[in-house]
Amino acid sequence: MDRPFPPMELREKVSQLPLQPGVYLYKDGAGKVLYVGKAKNLRSRVRSYFNDDRLADSKTGTLIAEAADIDYILVDNEKEALALENNLIKQYKPPFNILLRDDKTYPYIELTHEKYPRVYVTRRLRKGNTYFGPYFPGNLAYRVVNFIHRFFKVPSCKVDLTRRHSHPCLEYHIHRCLGPCVEGLTTDDAYAQAVRDARLFLEGKHRHLIAGLRERMEKAAEDLRFEEAAALRDLISTVEELEQRQKMAAAQGDDTDILAYYAEPPLIAVNLFHLRGGRIVDRREFFWEDQTDFQPEEFFTDLLLQLYLDQQYVPALIHVPVEFEDRAVLEELLTEKRGRKVEIHTPQRGQKKALLGLVETNAKHSFDARFRVLKPGSQAIQSALQETLGLEEPVKRIECFDISHIQGTDKVASMVVWEDGKMKKADYRKFIIRTVEGNDDFASMREVVTRRYSRLQAEGGTMPGLVLIDGGLGQLHSAAEALEAIGIINQPLASIAKREEWIYVLGSENEPVVLDKFSPVRQLVQMVRDEAHRFAVTFHRARRSAGRVTSELLDVPGLGPKTAQKLLKHFGSLERVRAATEGEWMQVAGRTAARRMKEHWAKEEAAL
Repeated sequence: MDRPFPPMELREKVSQLPLQPGVYLYKDGAGKVLYVGKAKNLRSRVRSYFNDDRLADSKTGTLIAEAADIDYILVDNEKEALALENNLIKQYKPPFNILLRDDKTYPYIELTHEKYPRVYVTRRLRKGNTYFGPYFPGNLAYRVVNFIHRFFKVPSCKVDLTRRHSHPCLEYHIHRCLGPCVEGLTTDDAYAQAVRDARLFLEGKHRHLIAGLRERMEKAAEDLRFEEAAALRDLISTVEELEQRQKMAAAQGDDTDILAYYAEPPLIAVNLFHLRGGRIVDRREFFWEDQTDFQPEEFFTDLLLQLYLDQQYVPALIHVPVEFEDRAVLEELLTEKRGRKVEIHTPQRGQKKALLGLVETNAKHSFDARFRVLKPGSQAIQSALQETLGLEEPVKRIECFDISHIQGTDKVASMVVWEDGKMKKADYRKFIIRTVEGNDDFASMREVVTRRYSRLQAEGGTMPGLVLIDGGLGQLHSAAEALEAIGIINQPLASIAKREEWIYVLGSENEPVVLDKFSPVRQLVQMVRDEAHRFAVTFHRARRSAGRVTSELLDVPGLGPKTAQKLLKHFGSLERVRAATEGEWMQVAGRTAARRMKEHWAKEEAAL
């Protein structure tokens, strides 16, 4: 900050602000940032907050009532102020600013920098690896990675490639990986060549890739390796076809993003449509629940800043439903970032206006689906799960696990199933933990996941679209270790932590999915998790009750567990066992056991 204000009333501090461009920060008595704003003239802009009309506005009035101090940062021009405001909003997340809560980026493909590089779909860009994208729609990134698996055999696995393994996983056997994890299956040179081919493909250098493939095809044919030559010929044909499609799409027009909204303050829904090559290729939804004093002009300034300023990719055209003061400055800022001209328009007529109307209609539908609690259909929730958790395919089936015990005793687990929009109780499973001593939830989770999916493998069953674990990162990683140990990799796996209600997805653990309370995905995951917990607790209570009953029978000298269970099964309950005659006991347990039971309970009654 340039300097702290002297201790004087807030209104007097504002009168001392400079007349230059900058960013101002309202703070409460504890120094917490309440609001970040920008201004061409700091003093003039901030003074306006104290006008009677502004103070009558509930949002502004509340802000000024809570504010105890104001700081500022001077900049050279409005463009710098706009960029700095965006950075400070992201840093402090002030409660009075418009915050983009769905802050995920578009999907990229990550090529790792390691001895044996791998490819992944990701929404977070970090230093050290190479990224390609973004991809529209989101599932296009998965299709591209799948193409790389099939044709270049560069994997996306989570296997530890820093050490050698005894045998390859399924991906090698179905020809989607060269198998660098097992000695002798491939060579370093062959793997490096596959990675170079994949990189050329991702970089769009199709001519270079085709030239190299054709040269290797001809060499393979000369050496009479006809099967390899045929595979290379088919790959060349596929790459040529993809290149032609890209040329046709590029000729159809500039990339365009269209935004529109529907508002019943404080509730707001915004839709963003992506047009690429003249076609709608993707759609995103955003929601706010706290916009009491909704001002569309201010709202869209902040929204566009947060959407595009930190993105690697900016489209040529952005259509918005309202004109706003900072449009020209924002255009300049985004043009610099893109390296080519960016235009922001509010269409008034023609096809562009009609497209804006289409987006508005969808924003209204999004509003109804989220805030009027309309139950989404089965296909809609499957696609929402896929998009929210960043999965390769829509989720048709979820299997969810929970562990239940009291201080490590009577340990049990449950598995419940959600399929095609509803719970499938016929597929529920109960587990008694057999191999774990003491209170070790992680080991218990490993045992249960191993038992469930080892059996599913043996029976030739199909893995679910998502394995969901009740718990945090520890339980998630325990389940992942169990799956890897039995040769199951690339299985969609997630956990939900009870306290924060964050969803952790394997492979993106440092990017937990945080959803608002209205989200149908959050409601679904919570419902499935709660059902798994209920089922586990019910089973645990039944086990504890049965344990107490059995232990009371085992108090009879010389009566073993098998005899106790036989008596309970025959009579149905402890009360009926005790009410039976010695002759009835004898028919089930034998003469000696019947005599001991009679003597034991006779002594108990005499002692009362």
